Amino acid sequence: MSCSKSLKLAADTVRLLSAECVQKAKSGHPGMPMGTADVAFTLWYNHMKHNPKNPQWLGRDRFVLSAGHGSMLIYSLLHLFGYGLTMDDLKQFRQWESLTPGHPEYGHTRGVEVTTGPLGTGFASGIGMAVAAKRFGAVTGLADAGLLDGKIYIIAGDGCMMEGVTHEAASFAGNQKLDNVVVFYDDNRISIEGDTAITFTENTALRFEAYGWRVLRIKNANDVAEVDAVLAQAKVSDGRPTFVVCTSVIGFGSPAKAGKANSHGEPLGVDELAATKKNLGFPETEFYIPAEVSEMVNARVAELEKEAAAWDAKYQAFIEANPEKAKLIAALLNKELPADLEAQLAAAAPVEKPVATRASSGTVLQKLAELMPSLFGGSADLSPSTKTDIKNAGSFSAENREGRNLHYGVREMAMGCMGNGIALYGGFVPYTSTFFVFSDFMKPAVRLACLQKIPSIYVFTHDSFYVGEDGPTHEPIEQLAMLRTIPGMTVLRPAEANECAAAWAYAARATTPVALILTRQDLAPYSAETAKRIDISKGAYVVDCEDGFEYVLIATGSEVNLALEAAKLLRAEGKKVRVVSMPSRELFLAQSKEYQESVIPTCPCKKRVTIEAASTFGWEKFAGDNGLCIGLDHFGASAPYKVLAEKFGFTPQAVADKIKAFFA
Repeated sequence: MSCSKSLKLAADTVRLLSAECVQKAKSGHPGMPMGTADVAFTLWYNHMKHNPKNPQWLGRDRFVLSAGHGSMLIYSLLHLFGYGLTMDDLKQFRQWESLTPGHPEYGHTRGVEVTTGPLGTGFASGIGMAVAAKRFGAVTGLADAGLLDGKIYIIAGDGCMMEGVTHEAASFAGNQKLDNVVVFYDDNRISIEGDTAITFTENTALRFEAYGWRVLRIKNANDVAEVDAVLAQAKVSDGRPTFVVCTSVIGFGSPAKAGKANSHGEPLGVDELAATKKNLGFPETEFYIPAEVSEMVNARVAELEKEAAAWDAKYQAFIEANPEKAKLIAALLNKELPADLEAQLAAAAPVEKPVATRASSGTVLQKLAELMPSLFGGSADLSPSTKTDIKNAGSFSAENREGRNLHYGVREMAMGCMGNGIALYGGFVPYTSTFFVFSDFMKPAVRLACLQKIPSIYVFTHDSFYVGEDGPTHEPIEQLAMLRTIPGMTVLRPAEANECAAAWAYAARATTPVALILTRQDLAPYSAETAKRIDISKGAYVVDCEDGFEYVLIATGSEVNLALEAAKLLRAEGKKVRVVSMPSRELFLAQSKEYQESVIPTCPCKKRVTIEAASTFGWEKFAGDNGLCIGLDHFGASAPYKVLAEKFGFTPQAVADKIKAFFA
């Protein structure tokens, strides 16, 4: 059997496995896997460096199925190449607790590099992986040693091309000359509603040429000989990222549904599946894998293991010959931190005078960068405002792959997805930054970070109506509530410089996403005695209290200062007050009932007040049925921030008056 015939038989096996599993589930997308099987199998078999026996092998290429609805494509490949997915796993496609969910999930299925499904997000995450690969190879010396030259291979479809996030990420990749990216565009001209001509007619190849990409074409993506030849060309860099236009037929092999929209998102049907098997020369046997295909793949897997072992030997020799680089590699891969991180960051906090927490954060960030070599990030064209540049560390660019400051441009959604890709690649903990109101652009990426349970730090500044003159479009009101509703997200809104240092320490140690919410306006620092009480890990703690208190004021961020000042006014009238700082609702709610009760007792104190310059949504849980929630349940306005504080009732006197009136 010729090589082309072998490849074709294997690709047909992938087609039919995909179609058959979708049919058994009575749910799924058979058309895309059937149309791209030739490209995907030929890539995995002839061109991609991977090691099924060790999916986390450092020297591997990465494969991203951005068109995640075609998940049976990757599941079929993982099964054939021995990644641990059994035939029974395939038969449980889309079923309860299966390893083959409807869209690929990182951390759930061995060999899946990134959670995909929301179209375009896999593409952008892959670009982040490419950035991480370039920087990891440069700072460790592994690239110069010829040990880290892997590719990020991405399969994307028409839907990915339509989503704006791919524009953002592709523009970034072209500017950065990320020549370790190869994107296969499944140009099958079909979407759910029919022919893409009803909505999508631009010349995508010209778009990518304009971005600065090399464009190659596979005129018949169902011809394995042509596919193999173009893939060989694609993996040889010319200094630019590569975009391969693959003209394919959705549902290829199906006599009645090939090239039609009804093969996109629904099973072929029992009769049509049988007709497809016959058309491709396969027996009627269910879930059939030809012996020739098993033999050829097993032989290739053995070769891949030998190639990986040879790489491992070279890598070990490099480690032994370069002890300083070996130390750095270990620090990056293990995300090492000093045991006294909290103390060192606390000592770096600027506490001599009132300082905005965005500025406190910037100061603490410089110290953290010294202590945490894996920290790597940047902003969406806002680092002078968000204070997120690491000084004297250079900018990551095509000319300087060791640069530590990443300039994303005004591309918030791509930034979020690329941050996910950086975290998934390994070796770095990414931070991304923008004004808090623009977290709206990042929400899909933030959600995916939480779903994947990856370490990612978000630095969101200009966190309330105190932005002032820029007006309501730039003044976040509901964004805190939005972030807090995402499962797995930890939101930290520090009250001043000491809390800011503690928040950064918590974020650095976290293994899941953390958002730092920071102010534009200056905030008075705690006294040295008060600072000793800070415990970010508990989510909330008592800042100031007197015996026999009858009021509990619970505040976050800039409103802790406000609560302390309001407490003074109340005490001047003989009232006894406890002030609680709650930088993280999520962390507080994770504590024992005993601890929660020790901070905010439910009895006998019923006069509980929450204060936050944002939506009051969710605060009733802490204020109680008889409590008062002070916030902003309307949009802001354009005026100097001190005027807004007065107009919106966020002065100490106004807060004290509201409390007295409410509990009169």
